[in-house]
Amino acid sequence: MKTKKKKTNWQKVRKFFNDIHLWIGLASALVLIPVCLSGTIYVYNSELQEMFSAHLYHIEKEEGNTRKSIEALTQALSTEVSGDITAVSVPHDQERTYEFTVREKDSRSRFGTRYYMNPYSAEIVGTSEEKNAIADFMRDMFSLHRWLLLDKIEEPLIGELPNRKLGSYISGTATILFTLGVITGIVIWFPQKLKSWKQGLRLKLNGSWKRANHDLHNTLAFYSFFILLIMGLTGPQWSFPWYRTGLQKALGTYQESPQGRGGHGKPSAPKEEKQETVATPLKLLPYAEYIEVADKSLPYDGDYRITFPKDANSQVEIYKTKVGFFAPAAGDRINLDPRTAAVTDIQLFHAQPFNQRLARSIKALHIGSVYGGFSKLLYFISCLIATSLPITGTLIWINKMKKKPARKTTKTRQAVPAS
Repeated sequence: MKTKKKKTNWQKVRKFFNDIHLWIGLASALVLIPVCLSGTIYVYNSELQEMFSAHLYHIEKEEGNTRKSIEALTQALSTEVSGDITAVSVPHDQERTYEFTVREKDSRSRFGTRYYMNPYSAEIVGTSEEKNAIADFMRDMFSLHRWLLLDKIEEPLIGELPNRKLGSYISGTATILFTLGVITGIVIWFPQKLKSWKQGLRLKLNGSWKRANHDLHNTLAFYSFFILLIMGLTGPQWSFPWYRTGLQKALGTYQESPQGRGGHGKPSAPKEEKQETVATPLKLLPYAEYIEVADKSLPYDGDYRITFPKDANSQVEIYKTKVGFFAPAAGDRINLDPRTAAVTDIQLFHAQPFNQRLARSIKALHIGSVYGGFSKLLYFISCLIATSLPITGTLIWINKMKKKPARKTTKTRQAVPAS
C-alpha cells in the first residue's frame, strides 16, 4: 500500500495562495473584464480624439509663414468670445493649433471652454464644446471604467446612494481584488524547483488549447506583473477617500484638509479686516520675452502652458513639458514677474524628493502616460493581458474541475450461502 507523501511547507503556502487567487478571481471576473477593456481603449484617448477630430489639432504650415504673437491671437479671440481668457497652450510642433482656455458663464465645463486657433491666420478652427462621435464614445469608455455606466441611470438603485458612487465602489472593490489576484498570482507562478523556472517564461501555443490557455494566463501575467500591480495599486484612490488618504500617508505627502472643506484641520485664525487698496494697472511684456526667459532656465524642447495673470499682483506662470516618444508626462513650472520677466519661483520636477515625484505622477502611472508614447504602448499591451486574465483563468478552473476524478466507493461483497 502506497503511503501518501507529506506536503512541504512551500506546497502548503502555494495551495493557500492558489485558493485565494481562485476565489477572488471568480468573484471579480464579471466586473474586471469591462473595466480592463475600457481602460485598454482609454490609454489612447487623446490620440484617438486627435485622429478623428484632426481639424482641431493639426494645421498645414505654409512656407515662409510665421506664427502670430500670443497678444495678436488673444486680441482676435477676445472679439469672438464673451468670457475671460485665462491661459494658452503653445505647442513645440509648428503644425499644431494653439489652445486657449476661456471661462464663460454658460460653459458646461468647470475648467472652461477650450478654443483652438490657427496661429498663422488667427482663425478659430473649433472648440471643446463641439460634439463628435469619438468624443462621446471615449466619454462612455471613461464612464464604464470608473462607474460601470451606472452614472447614466438617474434613479438611485440602492436607497439614496448616488449611482455614480455605487459604480465607483464596485469598480474600486474589483480593482482591490484584482491587485490581490496579481500578488497571489506571482506567488503561485514561482515553481518549487529552480530548474523549472524556464518553463514559466515560455509561451507555447503549438500544443493543445488547454496548454496554450494555461500559458496565456501564467506567462503573460508574469511579464506584465509590474505594470498590472501599478495600475491596481493606484486605481482605488478615485473610489475610496480612505484609500487615497492611506496612499498619501504611505508616500509621506498627506496633508489635512483646511477646516470648512470636509476635513478636520486646525481652526483658522480670525481674518483681519481688509483695507481698501487702489488697484494698480497691469503692465505686461510681450509673451515671447517670458518664453525666452523660461527657455534659459528650462533649456529643452517642449510644449508650454501659460497662465495669464489676473492682476498686477499675480505672476506669469509657465508650465513646460518635454516632447518625444519617451517624454515624461510631468513637467517643470516657472513663475515670472509680469513687469520685469524676472524669475520669482521655479519648480523642477527632477529636483523634488522621490515621494513627491511619485505622488505627482499617480494619474500618469495609472493611465500609462508617465513616459509618453513608450509607456502608453506598454500599458496598452498590459491592459489587453489584464482583460484576458479573468477569461483564461476561468477556463483553467473549469478544466481542473473536469479533471477531478470521482471518488471511488468500495463495495464489500456479501457471501451468498450455498443453496
